[in-house]
Amino acid sequence: MKKTLLFSILSLFMAVSYAQIDRTQPPKPGPAPEINLEEPNTFQLKNGLKVMVVENHKLPRVSIQLTIDNPPIQEGDKAGVGSLTSSLLGNGSTSIPKDEFNEEVDFLGANISFGSQSAFASSLSKYFPRILELMADAAINPNFTEEEFEKEKAKLITGLKAEENDVSAIAQKVQLALAYGKDHPYGEITSEETVNNIALTDIQDFYNQYFVPANAYLVVIGDVEFEKTKELVTKAFTPWTKAVPPSFSYSNPVDAQYTQINFVDMPNAVQSEVSVQNIVDFKMKDDDYLPALIANQILGGGGEGRLFLNLREDKGYTYGSYSSLRDDKYQPVRFNAFAQVRNQVTDSSVVEILKELDKIRTEPVSEQELADTKAKYVGRFVMALERPQTIANYALNIETEGLPKDFYKTYLERLNAVTVEDVQNAAKKFFSTDNARIVVTGKGSEVLENLEKINFNGKAVPVMYYDKNANKTEKPDYDSAIPEGVTAANILENYIEAIGGKEKLENVESWAMLAEAEMQGMKLELEMKKTTKNQFMQDVRMMGNSMSKQVLDGDKGYMMAQGQRKDLSDDELKKLKEESAAFPELNYLVAGNIAIEGMEDVDGKKAYKLKITDDKSVLYDSETGLKLKEINTVEAQGQTFQSTMTYDNYQEVSGIKFPFKMTQTMGPQNFDFIVKEIKVNEGVAPTDFE
Repeated sequence: MKKTLLFSILSLFMAVSYAQIDRTQPPKPGPAPEINLEEPNTFQLKNGLKVMVVENHKLPRVSIQLTIDNPPIQEGDKAGVGSLTSSLLGNGSTSIPKDEFNEEVDFLGANISFGSQSAFASSLSKYFPRILELMADAAINPNFTEEEFEKEKAKLITGLKAEENDVSAIAQKVQLALAYGKDHPYGEITSEETVNNIALTDIQDFYNQYFVPANAYLVVIGDVEFEKTKELVTKAFTPWTKAVPPSFSYSNPVDAQYTQINFVDMPNAVQSEVSVQNIVDFKMKDDDYLPALIANQILGGGGEGRLFLNLREDKGYTYGSYSSLRDDKYQPVRFNAFAQVRNQVTDSSVVEILKELDKIRTEPVSEQELADTKAKYVGRFVMALERPQTIANYALNIETEGLPKDFYKTYLERLNAVTVEDVQNAAKKFFSTDNARIVVTGKGSEVLENLEKINFNGKAVPVMYYDKNANKTEKPDYDSAIPEGVTAANILENYIEAIGGKEKLENVESWAMLAEAEMQGMKLELEMKKTTKNQFMQDVRMMGNSMSKQVLDGDKGYMMAQGQRKDLSDDELKKLKEESAAFPELNYLVAGNIAIEGMEDVDGKKAYKLKITDDKSVLYDSETGLKLKEINTVEAQGQTFQSTMTYDNYQEVSGIKFPFKMTQTMGPQNFDFIVKEIKVNEGVAPTDFE
């Protein structure tokens, strides 16, 4: 009886309690939790180096981060000196040669790397004393040698050459140069000319002036004891000479006077690079720092951002569109909204990005967007607190950014307090459609006509033209390129005559070629063989091992990559047969379906561009008739990109001219194949095509 009565009372209590709760409404959020951040132990050396130590004994590992917090450095006519200094630092020290230094680091299973004003090391904690010692020695007593300097200089120049036809690299370079100006550290352009101005003494001067302890912070995180670490750091870094880096004065970047399109013509572009940008003065200590971050996240911070949902999900113009807002305590910086879009929709993409910028400035974001974005930032913040690096990073930010001591302790409270009105005010302040600089890098012959017709908010958007080095230039001329009377057949006949004549070429039954290139210091071999019987073999090898191989023998063929063999499909066989001809131009001439696309500049030479297929174009020198470049459009993993082959240094073999330098470019990768040997009507056997 008592049990029954007790059960009835409890049931009644629960029913009353349930009736008092409205289950249709989500619970109201409680107050933001108080964040108790552990502070690192700190000390400072007499030379100015500030040290932070975060003890974490969960794993027997330790990391060391050296950061020199200098203002931006202007390199001027020696742009690239910082990059070269970075690549030369860490090559041992004046007391330990490079090879011995690297061998010891590898033996200890550790890692040490350097930037022009930074260094990083990690190792097991039992090796921490030695790794700290090696890192300090390499930082304080760098081993700058003429031999290493020349090697790194050559690598940098090779990399710059590889970017000459890289649409994304050119776009990024021009966007920065136009935003900041080429006389500003963030906008200056590193070129082959500026790199060639640099001598080893310039590297030493750069190091002596800027790699100094005055603004330096050393952060040690991991399985260490503070007092022992203090003793080791003091011993290792006390010899670092006290010095103060010089200061620069340069004008602050400013916005464009009015919204405008700055166009860069890249004839090889299959996509347009679009960036709508403006200059902002944005620092972490600003009162509207968090509202501005939220506004940017809602606009273009990811797959849920408005730009992404509009340009990709709704319109299908691109694989992704995003925006970026950077903070900088030293200088005004760039906000930009950007996308890589198909040529056909370049103008439409510009308009849609401007619309989204205008909308977030003039209309309040929804409460749901604000709540979802806050939740993302809360999640990131909470997850970050689980990492010991967070303690050091937050402490470093408070120190270097001039933040209040409770900046991170009150982070969630301030985040939750951000309102819809705060977000709109931040958007109005930091995003511009009145002074926007719209930088478009793309194929002018396909996109320029529509770009020049863009109107936004009832106003025409003027177009200005720039070259690949952000110099103002004239509008590209696509109309008067082809002289009267020139046909595709003329161009092909001139090429055939230029390399030896039709009779010579028709007497060739086969040829074999061996060429070499370098990739990251290793030799890359290219062997190619062709016959007039639909036989083709191309083998790319590294260290004697085949990396990629294609073989065609009549109506069958295969390809191999990393040891995996795949028989060619009918479409692949058809394309490879086109490539297998000893001299494809003989076939093009017979086919009679080749069209002239126009004229383009190839390394300063005017060239006729012929459309061979929908996926392939070839350019021939208008003066010599020689083939200068092939452009192939390739689709892979849902993306379209271009692969180009540039031909140079023609030499005669058996009465026929062959290019002895072939530059293969695919995306940022660039390989210069130098021909070592060509054999005509010899060096080819049936077994080569098995």
